[in-house]
Amino acid sequence: MKLGVIADDFTGASDIALTLAEGGMRCVQYAGVPGQPADKEVEAGIVSLKSRTIPAGEAVAQSLAACDWLLEQGCTQIVFKVCSTFDSTPQGNIGPVAAALAERLGEDRVIVCPAFPESGRSVYQAQLFVGDQPLAESSMKDHPLTPMRDSDLRRVLGAQTDWPVAHIAAATVFEGAEAIRAALPDGPAMVIVDAIRDADLRAIAGAARDRRLLVGGSGIAIGLPRNFGASPATPGWAPVAGPGAIISGSCSSATRGQVAAYRDMAPSHEITPEAVMSGQVDAEEIADWAMAQRTPPLIYSSADPAAVAAAQSRFGGSALAEAIEHFFTRLTAALRRRGIARLVVAGGETSGAVVAGLGAAAFAVGPRIAAGVPMLRPEGSDMGLVLKSGNFGGPAFFAEALERLRTP
Repeated sequence: MKLGVIADDFTGASDIALTLAEGGMRCVQYAGVPGQPADKEVEAGIVSLKSRTIPAGEAVAQSLAACDWLLEQGCTQIVFKVCSTFDSTPQGNIGPVAAALAERLGEDRVIVCPAFPESGRSVYQAQLFVGDQPLAESSMKDHPLTPMRDSDLRRVLGAQTDWPVAHIAAATVFEGAEAIRAALPDGPAMVIVDAIRDADLRAIAGAARDRRLLVGGSGIAIGLPRNFGASPATPGWAPVAGPGAIISGSCSSATRGQVAAYRDMAPSHEITPEAVMSGQVDAEEIADWAMAQRTPPLIYSSADPAAVAAAQSRFGGSALAEAIEHFFTRLTAALRRRGIARLVVAGGETSGAVVAGLGAAAFAVGPRIAAGVPMLRPEGSDMGLVLKSGNFGGPAFFAEALERLRTP
């Protein structure tokens, strides 16, 4: 193994796995830290954690364990993959994990760049933009777990770590890899690097050729396969036939639009906070209902920010999130026992719950369905899986994903 990735959620892991696979690296996505060595042919190992919103100390411990395993496999560079909207809180977890990994790897200057231009994420003058909106003015300001109220990544990261936070501006990035390398501070620092184009990310990759640690979204990996001698390629895929379903827990504006579009064309069942917290919804019964539908059904808990806030106020944010995730884990296990073959999932936390329900340890990475969203095949199974970050994909994504899983 040459390159290791530690991802703070499952959709982020599949996102960067797709980037590396399209860059020509042989990739495997792992559910948590494996208990055995990787196959020798794996060039890039992506360890999927569910560490974005857990206590910072736990996130650090899990990330270090992942780092140690990747180093044992021979990795010479580690990427700490975070969300392209830098989802975190003033307490972490990006800063604490990045600092701990840097110490473990002996790295003193850490390039940080969550830009992903293909999905509308760019960094300019250290400000993170979502499309043409500053992060703090985008829908991320209302995220139920990690509301992003500041667009300046220097302040966001500076609140989470005692490391100095520096900045390399776009004008320097435009000059290329050597200019970026020359602009790195002399002493220890987390360094926010601007990027508004894929060419900028390739320049950053060139500048980071000898760095032990990088922090960023999947975009930061665009130029990395070339550093390891790989050439662009299209991952293979064997079509998957059989029953399908959609599970959506994301409350992003994009996913809510996708939910609305799919509800108009297929059976759907809403999982409400009240039903989950009162125990009035049964995973086995919902699985029976889902498998009886002629059209792949949608099972969702997605709701608008006002409804989410009201439910969190009534039941407690952590308790409600945990209860819904546990329900989706039970539902996934029930669906798999009944022979589900195609499963499309929306939302990072929901994806973690679904992967737990599948009980799969590793995933082969297939071709893209949309920017940042590949098809996945759980190791040792004949099913197809899609894990979608909340804000990714167009309005018809759910129907398109189900169809792509069953066609070459």
